[in-house]
Amino acid sequence: MERKILWAPWRVKYIKGLSEKPGCFFCDYRQNPDKDEANLVLWRTERSMVVFNKFPYNNGHLLIAPLRHIADFQSAEEDELLELTKLVRECQKVLTASIAPHGFNVGMNFGRCAGAGMPEHLHIHIVPRWDGDTNYMHVVSDTDVISQGLDELYADLKRISRQQHLPRL
Repeated sequence: MERKILWAPWRVKYIKGLSEKPGCFFCDYRQNPDKDEANLVLWRTERSMVVFNKFPYNNGHLLIAPLRHIADFQSAEEDELLELTKLVRECQKVLTASIAPHGFNVGMNFGRCAGAGMPEHLHIHIVPRWDGDTNYMHVVSDTDVISQGLDELYADLKRISRQQHLPRL
């Protein structure tokens, strides 16, 4: 039987970074709006930003974060919570228009032990899902199969966002 290899070279940056103590990339993005395209920042609002997860679980995996560096809901103000929730809706709209997922996982992880990759900065995961998109790859080989490049989808979501005047908060 011939052994097949699925190359995912972009994952090594993530794997190597697990042992490092990097700064907060959300705060770096907040302070550098001139690098939004390079950082795949989809939207900025008065209190929040939407960015692509550069190490996605699935195609179109977005992260919504408040601009303020806060770790949890207790530190969030009411208007921040409302805006974050509305951005979940807007993300679902633009992703549906672009890649037509059958459903979404929307979730949050608080603390490193709960799976948070950036536990110091509150953020919400929006993960598009399709019937039959889960398979043995992640379970047996810790590999996620991503079907579209981040740059291509970023450009498509920016185009749709302009056409639909999203986000509407």
